[in-house]
Amino acid sequence: MRVLVVEDNEDLRFAVAATLRSDGLAVDEAADLSAADEALFVTAYDCVVFDRMLPDGDSLDYVRRLRHDGGTVPVLFLTSLDQIADRVEGFAAGGDDYLVKPFALPELIARVRNLCRRSGSLTPPVHRIAGLEVDTARRQVRRDGVLLVLTPKEFAVLELLATRADQAVPRAQLVEKCWDEMAEPNSNVVDVLVSQLRRKLGDPSPIHTVRGVGYRLATA
Repeated sequence: MRVLVVEDNEDLRFAVAATLRSDGLAVDEAADLSAADEALFVTAYDCVVFDRMLPDGDSLDYVRRLRHDGGTVPVLFLTSLDQIADRVEGFAAGGDDYLVKPFALPELIARVRNLCRRSGSLTPPVHRIAGLEVDTARRQVRRDGVLLVLTPKEFAVLELLATRADQAVPRAQLVEKCWDEMAEPNSNVVDVLVSQLRRKLGDPSPIHTVRGVGYRLATA
C-alpha cells in the first residue's frame, strides 16, 4: 500500500514517513500543496496524510476541491487544530479521519492502515491460500501452521499477491504499491525480494512467475 505524507515540518515529516515505512508501507513525501497536487496527479495512493496549515494554504480547502472534482483517495488530517469545530470542518470538507498533534505513532499507523483498506474493495482480514495464512490485521504469515518471519517489505508484497490470488500482478504494479518514488521501476528489486520470499515460504513455492508480466500467487 502506498501513502503520501504532506507536512512542511521536515523533522515531523521524516518521522512520520519513517514510521510508516517501518511498518511496510510505501511512502512518498511532499512539503506543500503544490508538490502534493503533482504527486496525486501521477500516482494512485491508498491514503494521503495532510498537515492542515501548509506554506501555500490550508489543506482543508485543497481536499474540498479534490472531492468536488471527484477525487476519492482517503484523507487523514494531521493537525494541532484541536477544537471540535475544527474536526467537524475537516470531515465536512471531505476528510476521512482527523488526528491531533501530538499523537502516538502506533495510533497513526493503525489509522493510516484502516484508511488504506478503505481505498480498495473489501477483503477478508485473513487470506487462506494453498496452505498459506496471511493475516493482514496481525501482520503474520503461516504456512501449514508454522509462523514465518518476514520483513515488512516481504509482507507487503505477499499481501498484495494474496489479495489478487490467481491473478498475474505486473512487476510495475508491485513497485507502485510496495515501494516509494525512490525505487527504480526498471531495477530488479521485485525479483530479488520475491526470491527471498520464496525461500522463506519453502517448497513447493506458491508464487509463480508469469513470463513477461510479473508474479502470481497460486491457489492450488
